[in-house]
Amino acid sequence: MHDIHGKHAELSIERPEKLAMIARALSSPVRLDVLIALSKRSMSVGELARELDVPMSSMALAVRTLEEADLIMCNIQPGSHGATKLCSRKLDTVSISLAPEAMQNGPQPFTLHLPIGSYSFAEGIQPTCGLLSDTQPLGPIDLPNLFYSPQRFDAQMLWFHQGFLEYRFSLIDNVSEENIAWLELSFEACSEAPMYRDPWPSDISVEINRKRLGTWTCPCDCGGRQGHLTPKWWRPINTQFGFLKTWRIDNTGTYLDHSYISDTNLSDLCLADAPYISIRIGVDPASEYVNGINLFGEKFGDHPQSINVQIGFSF
Repeated sequence: MHDIHGKHAELSIERPEKLAMIARALSSPVRLDVLIALSKRSMSVGELARELDVPMSSMALAVRTLEEADLIMCNIQPGSHGATKLCSRKLDTVSISLAPEAMQNGPQPFTLHLPIGSYSFAEGIQPTCGLLSDTQPLGPIDLPNLFYSPQRFDAQMLWFHQGFLEYRFSLIDNVSEENIAWLELSFEACSEAPMYRDPWPSDISVEINRKRLGTWTCPCDCGGRQGHLTPKWWRPINTQFGFLKTWRIDNTGTYLDHSYISDTNLSDLCLADAPYISIRIGVDPASEYVNGINLFGEKFGDHPQSINVQIGFSF
C-alpha cells in the first residue's frame, strides 16, 4: 500500500521499494533539517544551502533524494541569473504499517494527542518554572500560579523543579476495561537546570490513575545545540531538546522503551472506576534526584509530537 491523502502518506511493508526509499531519505540529519526548514516556507536550493550552512553540491544531492522519495516537490523558476529550483514540502506526515494487510483486520488502537498545556491539575509546582509558546514566554518566569493561566493551552515547552501535571481524558464509548490489551504513552522530556547542564540527573515519574508506573532517571538538561524544532528566538544558552520516552503497560507489567521496569499491570489501574483516565507526569519531591523536568510540545525540541497516548484492544 502506498496511498497519499493530501499531505499524508500511508506505507506498508508489503510495498518494500517505496518504504525503503522514504526510510533512506529520512536517515540523514541534513535531509531532516531540510524538511524542517521547508515547514516554514518554500526555498530554493541555494537558500537551503545558506540557511543550513551546507555546501551547494551536498544540498543539491539532499534535495534530489527527498524529491525522489516524494517527500518534497521542486519547480523550476526563471530568475535574473538563470533558472532556480524552488522546493516545498509535499508530505507532512507518513504512517507505516509493519504488518501484512491480512493481519490488519483487528480493532485499531485508540490514539490521542494531548497538548502539553492541556493538563487539568498542576500539583506542587516549584520554581524554577515557566511556560513558553512557540513565539514567546507565556507570562513571568518562576511563577507557579502561571500554571493555571488560560494561556497554558498555548504552551509548547514548560518546566518546573518539582511537582506533577495531571492530564485527564475520557475513553471511547462502549469499550469495557476487559477489552483493553495495552496502553502506551510517549513524550519528550529532560531534566531542568539553570540554562542547561550535563550531567544533571532527575527522577521523572509517570502515574496512571494514581498508580506509579515507574521512574526514569534522566541524565541531563539537554543543550549545546539548537533543538531541531526549537524556535531561533529561544536563546541557545537555554534548554533545547529532550529524550523521547515511551511507557507501555499491559497484563504482564510496565515497560520503558521496551525494557521491563515494574510489575504494575493493567488490572492495577482500575480503568472502569472513573469516567476518565488520569496521567500524571512530574518529579516527586521524595525522589533521590529532584532536579526538575522540561516537557516539550510538537514545536519545541527534537520530536514533532506532544503527549501521545495509544490504547490497544483485544476484541
